[in-house]
Amino acid sequence: MKAEFFVCSKRFFNRRALTAGGSGAFLAFEPSPAETRLHAGAVAGHAARGAASLLRFLLVLALTFLGLMAITFFIGRVIPIDPVLAVVGDRATQEAYEAARERMGLDRPLVVQFLSYVGDVLRGQLGNSISTGRSVAEDLGRVFPATLEMATLGIIIGVALGVPMGVIAATRQGSWVDQVIRVLGLLGYSVPAFWLGLVGLAVFYAGLGWVAGPGRIDIFYDGLVDPVTGLYLVDSLIAGEPEIFWNAVSHLLLPASILGFFSLAYIARMTRSFMLDQLGQEYVTTARVKGVAERRVIWRHAFYPIRIQLITVIGLSYAGLLEGSVMIETVFSWPGIGNYLTTALLNADMNAVLGATLVIGSVFILVNKISDVLYRVLDPRARR
Repeated sequence: MKAEFFVCSKRFFNRRALTAGGSGAFLAFEPSPAETRLHAGAVAGHAARGAASLLRFLLVLALTFLGLMAITFFIGRVIPIDPVLAVVGDRATQEAYEAARERMGLDRPLVVQFLSYVGDVLRGQLGNSISTGRSVAEDLGRVFPATLEMATLGIIIGVALGVPMGVIAATRQGSWVDQVIRVLGLLGYSVPAFWLGLVGLAVFYAGLGWVAGPGRIDIFYDGLVDPVTGLYLVDSLIAGEPEIFWNAVSHLLLPASILGFFSLAYIARMTRSFMLDQLGQEYVTTARVKGVAERRVIWRHAFYPIRIQLITVIGLSYAGLLEGSVMIETVFSWPGIGNYLTTALLNADMNAVLGATLVIGSVFILVNKISDVLYRVLDPRARR
């Protein structure tokens, strides 16, 4: 079908008629009915395959999300925390306990509870939080942008430094540069996040004064900017407040750099491994024998094929940062989703726990699907 489409399109659009005097001008033509039908059939077939691929993608996405809801729901029912006691307290009478249980719908069959839960989630109703007294959806809309802002800057730092470091380590395998980069990667895997956060605060905030302290922004700037997106950097620019913008950058820089260091370690290690495999391939050796410049050999012949693998690595790293680094958010008093989930667990706030878990799982699903789409864009073989 692809060959027919190519031939038909070529005939349909690129036919050149003979001209008087050999002027080479294009003359109008009318395609034959057979060519028109062939072209229309090829276009329709291509559109049908694209629609079928889109439907499969949406179906897989819906089934994955349904499975995630089932997992979060049943986990919430089997963990040894009684959500009724969290509401009424352990000194409530049996009558008050049963009334609260009936009001929360926990007296109904499990299947009915699950179907009701799915309906509530699809309507965006995640219940109310015991800890804050607000709806869980409202709380998540407030805390997730904080994690998104920190994780995005962290992954930018990790990719901007990790990929070149991995390439340099692979091209200078066994040298002191390679050893230093490998040690940095090992530190990124082994150093506890809370320790690195405390050391960073002691050195760069308390000692040198290069960055601001814990929190997203200084207290006297809080509430001065309308939360359009929930991202302080974006909202301060929208409001035309450069002073608040730079204050938010000063608070964000240190925790995001620590997250970037952890993602850098993973990305540099995987990039080095991928590059070593490519540099040992025969086509790279052939390019060097032919006298191709070493820079072109490295970035065009060796690095170009590993882009697909790096997309998966970067996507997984970004999703891991988006789930919220509990230790970093705790050390820096960062009001993100990891901190919110930890507080909800300690307070037996099951609505908040299930809502935050659902958001984290949805982030993993979304990042994974975006990685699949980019994989198909960069690798023509995956489109077949």
